[in-house]
Amino acid sequence: MTDGASGQREPIRVMVVDDHPMWRDAVARDLGASGFEVVATAGDGEQAVRRAKAAGPDVLVLDLNLPAKPGVQVCKELVAHNPALRVLVLSASGEHADVLEAVKSGATGYLLKSASTEELLDAVRRTAVGDPVFTPGLAGLVLGEYRRLASEPAPPAQDAGRPGAPQLTERETEVLRLVAKGLSYKQIAERLVISHRTVQNHVQNTLGKLQLHNRVELVRYAIERGLDDE
Repeated sequence: MTDGASGQREPIRVMVVDDHPMWRDAVARDLGASGFEVVATAGDGEQAVRRAKAAGPDVLVLDLNLPAKPGVQVCKELVAHNPALRVLVLSASGEHADVLEAVKSGATGYLLKSASTEELLDAVRRTAVGDPVFTPGLAGLVLGEYRRLASEPAPPAQDAGRPGAPQLTERETEVLRLVAKGLSYKQIAERLVISHRTVQNHVQNTLGKLQLHNRVELVRYAIERGLDDE
């Protein structure tokens, strides 16, 4: 984000949700020291929903195991409230069921708490621009889940065959195909020899045209139409 008056880049606004005060404070401190703006923290699910709606973070760093309301439900509610919100799950659990549940609830990425501070900071930066970020070994699992979801019937609103359905440009289709193959925005930019920002713009335009809300829905849409096999 850029401040129009000064031309300077605004800091990424982050909220940290975890029920362990020492861990929550340490993550918030590391983020703040690295130039992020920590706009709020919360220790339980209900508090997280209230404070996130009030603070409007760009990225929510979210633990799954929360009192009052589970992290998956927090993610689902807040992404429904603000589809532009990016959610990075930071969890002690590497269980496949937890990872898939988080992705289906709208999380952009999933990082284990065993990650280093540098890995966390990089993950928050990448999450803020819409890149999927997963602890190594989990990305393939998530892509497999995208494929499974694609085998289920899609809501009628996503039927591109209906009269008057929006048409994607050749470049948007090309970007969508690479997203469906699991490439990050950086990898897509390198493959197509365009900027990272241009990739983001194509993805946002495509989401708008197709009336989709996040990368999960976008990948499902592409896989349903066989774009990942081309």
